[in-house]
Amino acid sequence: MAAKKKTVLNIILILFILSFFVTPLGHYGKLFLNRVFSFSPYIVEESNRKQITDYNWRLKDAEWDFFNFEKSKGNVIVINFWASWRLPSEAELQSVQDLYDQYEGKVDFYIITNENRPPVEEFMEKQKLSFPVTYLIVGDKSAVEIPEKPPYSYVIDKEGYIVIEQDGIADWNTATVRNLLDELLAN
Repeated sequence: MAAKKKTVLNIILILFILSFFVTPLGHYGKLFLNRVFSFSPYIVEESNRKQITDYNWRLKDAEWDFFNFEKSKGNVIVINFWASWRLPSEAELQSVQDLYDQYEGKVDFYIITNENRPPVEEFMEKQKLSFPVTYLIVGDKSAVEIPEKPPYSYVIDKEGYIVIEQDGIADWNTATVRNLLDELLAN
């Protein structure tokens, strides 16, 4: 009888593990784990900060109209490169949304993707995200380095210094990030 019970438990355990690979439960489980293990981004030491010198960077807004990044010169800026099809981006975006909700109108947000509008709009609606999407013009020069794989993020101060350069997922809705933004806005 003990052998049957052990076999049944082993089968249940195997099915549970397989569910992470072949069912929606797995997707939500991976999202949850990504969020649990994401931490506040690292702040670059003042002596190691790089400065943006050329703000001439063409982008597209949510209506697909061109604009220039130069309009943000002298402002505190958050840039987040993301892709709707990348699980780490999906896991990170709710914290970006929360930060946007708190600093809308005070900080310039560029939440940038290089995807086409229809899948992005569908993703935004499904995830209940309302931050303004910015579209990258692939091949154009940019003010910051374009990552090969999103998520990748920057926080830039009013003088153009990169205060945060985050490769990979982070939790953007933390006291550390909010305190930093408050400090950068006050300067």
